[in-house]
Amino acid sequence: MPAKFQDYYDTLEVARDASAADIKKAFRKLARKYHPDVAKDKKRAEEKFKAINEANEVLSDPEKRKKYDLLGADWEHAQPPRGHAAGAEREFNFGGTGFSDFFEKYFSGGSRFGTPSPQQRRGNDIEGDILVTLEEVMHGDVRPISLQTQHPRTGQMESRSFQVRIPPGVLEGKRIRITGQGEPGSEGAPAGDLYLHVRHAAHPDFHAEGPDLYYDLDLAPWDAVLGAELSVPTLDGPIKLRIPPDSENGQLLRVRGRGFPKGKSSERGDFYATLNLYLPKKSSAEELALWEELRRLSSINPRSP
Repeated sequence: MPAKFQDYYDTLEVARDASAADIKKAFRKLARKYHPDVAKDKKRAEEKFKAINEANEVLSDPEKRKKYDLLGADWEHAQPPRGHAAGAEREFNFGGTGFSDFFEKYFSGGSRFGTPSPQQRRGNDIEGDILVTLEEVMHGDVRPISLQTQHPRTGQMESRSFQVRIPPGVLEGKRIRITGQGEPGSEGAPAGDLYLHVRHAAHPDFHAEGPDLYYDLDLAPWDAVLGAELSVPTLDGPIKLRIPPDSENGQLLRVRGRGFPKGKSSERGDFYATLNLYLPKKSSAEELALWEELRRLSSINPRSP
């Protein structure tokens, strides 16, 4: 089945000349709306969330966006950069990885390893991408995957389905190996393996750096100056976070052991809240009077040497 064109601008509801900031804003708005944890229709939300992530994956990357724009109306005749050996390319399609066939064809690293030859009996390995949510990284998951491959001799498309275990704490770029799910071998020889490269789905509130999890915490100026205790979301439930007095914009507050699991050990990464001081866009007359009084009383001079 041929790949179906994906209109990523339409998916993110932005114009084709949208700026990087517009794309980021549109993604965060839609991702919050369709995140499976908050949506009522979870099945529809999950599909929409994957589509939004795929569109963001392409349009937020300048090189991928340029390539996407160049495909244009002639996208069906473009040559996908598969990296297969000359004369050895055969069709294969994934299902359940979180990416569309269109993305797999033009923007994924999907390929086969090895060059078939009369002496080669073991089936070729196959590689592709799998989109993993941060919730799946936190808790682990088992994902049903389908794979269509073209038989090396008959040319017929063969379909099979299997389960892929997503281990807790799996990092961006790591490979998940599924033994025996590559191309079939010849004359009874073993099949190749399937390698899925992990891609973390963008989240509207969190981002990961290794096993650590980061959250942007908007903070009122008085909470930064006076200190506060606030409820802050994490991927495994809200926590109480103490804001120390005289906190600064951009300051990182660390909560140990609230990040992702580290392999098979009981250790976990850390959770970091990045403080972003929030200033009112419009103040009332009473508020302006208080700001004026604070300016008169304050010893702060940010331009002093």
